[in-house]
Amino acid sequence: MTEAQVSGSRARTRQAIIDAAIDVLGRNPAASLGDIATAADVGRTTLHRYFADRADLLKAVGAEADARLARATAAARLAEGTGASAVQRLCQEYFDLGNVLSVVFNAALGAGDPEHAEPAGCDPEFAAMVERGYRDGTIDPALPADWVQSLIWSQLYAGWAYQGEMGASRHEVLRLILRTVAGAIAVRPA
Repeated sequence: MTEAQVSGSRARTRQAIIDAAIDVLGRNPAASLGDIATAADVGRTTLHRYFADRADLLKAVGAEADARLARATAAARLAEGTGASAVQRLCQEYFDLGNVLSVVFNAALGAGDPEHAEPAGCDPEFAAMVERGYRDGTIDPALPADWVQSLIWSQLYAGWAYQGEMGASRHEVLRLILRTVAGAIAVRPA
């Protein structure tokens, strides 16, 4: 094998472990490293060759989750259309992240990891989207941007919990989330 092939193989194995960790930890935050190794189809020794301990693996999982969240946010095109339509796209993109969101939620709720907890305050792009919604009349100006952000996160969490507990389809759960969020942010008549 050439050095490039070895390097590519190592990168694929590392990514397979991270992907398996996201899937396993998304379903069971207390899963063992052995469970993750089995899901990645590697031995524990191989897992430990890439990640010395659980903390190292969780750090890599957190970085992967952050990267996927950033890609989903970019795909939602927050600067396009009405504020409310951008909120809907963001909900859809985030919902499609699946177990990545479960890992983020569990990290925020469980260990209280400030690096992966819901951010205090909105990033400027999110705040600009909400402000645009105020101006275009699609988001109730009585709702602060931080509240809209919390609403989205809570509805996504509720959707994943509902899907798991009730066995509802992905399509039905996404429909419920989008309907709930649209109703919650809509401008109310005075």
